[in-house]
Amino acid sequence: MTTSPAPSDPRPLGVAMIGYAFMGKAHSNAWRNVASFFDVPAFEQKVLVGRDAGKVAQAAARYGWAGSATDWRSVITRDDIDIVDICAPGWMHAEIAIAALEAGKHVLVEKPLANTIAEAEAMSAAAAAAAAKGVQSMIGFNYRRVPALALARELIAEGRLGTVRHVRAAYLQDWLADAGAPMSWRLRKETAGSGALGDIASHAIDQVQFLTGETVTEVTGTLRTFVADRPGPKGLEQVTVDDAAWATLGMTGNVSASVEASRVATGQKNSLGIEVYGSLGSLTFDLENLNELNFLDASLPVREQGFRRILVNEPEHPHMDAWWPQGHIIGWEHTFTHQIRDFLAAVSAGEAPTPSFEEGLRVQRVLAAIEESASNRSTITRVDRMAFATEGT
Repeated sequence: MTTSPAPSDPRPLGVAMIGYAFMGKAHSNAWRNVASFFDVPAFEQKVLVGRDAGKVAQAAARYGWAGSATDWRSVITRDDIDIVDICAPGWMHAEIAIAALEAGKHVLVEKPLANTIAEAEAMSAAAAAAAAKGVQSMIGFNYRRVPALALARELIAEGRLGTVRHVRAAYLQDWLADAGAPMSWRLRKETAGSGALGDIASHAIDQVQFLTGETVTEVTGTLRTFVADRPGPKGLEQVTVDDAAWATLGMTGNVSASVEASRVATGQKNSLGIEVYGSLGSLTFDLENLNELNFLDASLPVREQGFRRILVNEPEHPHMDAWWPQGHIIGWEHTFTHQIRDFLAAVSAGEAPTPSFEEGLRVQRVLAAIEESASNRSTITRVDRMAFATEGT
């Protein structure tokens, strides 16, 4: 097993990234820029890994990686690699992450943690074993690093909303609204695990728990596939995952929540809308206006009440002191830069980064419970006891 450089070792941390498509590009942008704005440990973008030698070499050159490779197994055993960033499809997460952790590499993996509870449990166990040896791991729920949402969590924790009663979260996209949109790995259960549920509802579920500090204990879920077949290379192929998902969540702290996710919401491009309602106030947020948080203080006289817009752009706001002067807004891509910064800081300090694989497993259990509830048309209680494998279902 290889280990990261000791604090006194001048060698920069070596980073390998597996996957170079959409998420690979977003993560590469963060790795390339994080040191320009934040004080982070020295690191080098060593190698980008993908299946097509020609395409991954081109991507590596474009995204700032020193080299490329097609065999992730050989890469994670290299002595010059200390961090493995996994941006590959979900069906590959467990095998790569577990192997990397066992090889002594710090691991960052995209959400959702895995395609099944069995895989997620194995990953969480591997992370716990690695942590005992000083090897860190983190799941990439990047919306925790949206400054406005981080501020919302602070306000809730400070009691500015009083007792939180209920939360609404809706993540809506429309890239599959056209029935002629082509088949892809994201529409096959064996590769994606689930559809809108795992892809984007996982973000909404994580936010509901992250913002409130409470845990989902029961779910009632519904899944729908509106377009049953999509054009593939050999003709129409059956879609085996959901296009949209709905769930009502019961939580600790007597909090109730509703979650909705759709990839066929015509006209909605990437809207993650969140509403939090408490006894003393409320918060609303939409990802398409990610620099803004709307806050209502119900402790004011009624004639003065109303939602007020907070432009989350001040140096006092979470993550913002490294960026531009006030009023100069940041974008979606900055959430990944914040994520890499926090991950590197944790690795350097020898501290556990957050969200952990265990937190990713908790979300995975909620996803599985929603699937089970939708299948059985029932309410699933004791989500924390969800521990069955879902392969082949």
